[in-house]
Amino acid sequence: MAIPSEKELLNAACHLGHPTSKWHPHMAPYIYGNRKDIHIFDLEQTKDHLEKVCAALKKLQSEGKQILFVSTKQQSIPLIEDLGDTLNQPTVTKKWLPGLLTNWNTIKERLRYYLDLQDSFRSGTVEKYTKKEQTSLRKKLTKLDAALSGLSGMKRVPDAVFVVDAVRDSVAIAEAKKLKIPLYGICDSNANPDDFTAFIPANDDAISSLTLILGTIKEELSS
Repeated sequence: MAIPSEKELLNAACHLGHPTSKWHPHMAPYIYGNRKDIHIFDLEQTKDHLEKVCAALKKLQSEGKQILFVSTKQQSIPLIEDLGDTLNQPTVTKKWLPGLLTNWNTIKERLRYYLDLQDSFRSGTVEKYTKKEQTSLRKKLTKLDAALSGLSGMKRVPDAVFVVDAVRDSVAIAEAKKLKIPLYGICDSNANPDDFTAFIPANDDAISSLTLILGTIKEELSS
């Protein structure tokens, strides 16, 4: 998949920002204007920034670097999970565990416990416990699965983080910034672009926009 044209970005509703009353002033350079009090992105810049982000992420991918893809936004979850599976990269889609980056050593131990517990059910060794204990362990596994299933291959703090919604997943951004981890992502008109190493000024809500942008990233990085 080539970088989408401005027309393709328009057709996917990538140009639609948030209401003008909810904007972040630092997004002003990337906004073409407004229509019915909705900010409209300059799609020439959206296209250019998408190309730059893809190039940066592709370089990291080709060097064997670890990129953590983050989005707890419901409509993007299947897209992020598919992206992670295709690129063999870690993902967070259900909930962000506080300290995932800044307290990685503790999270790493919880991840190890989760993988061991998962293996005990898969191999059948869990059957050495009583039925009551197995039920309790199953509940623990279900809870851990929601938080850690996308991180099973993550062995260290990632080399970069990609965030779909900078406002919704602001804790992920704060932790990455604290550790000076390069940040990439989609930056809607209500987000602060200064948080990012490189970003795509675009609609982060519409499924059509997310499908086109994340699909482009997947194809560019896997080609």
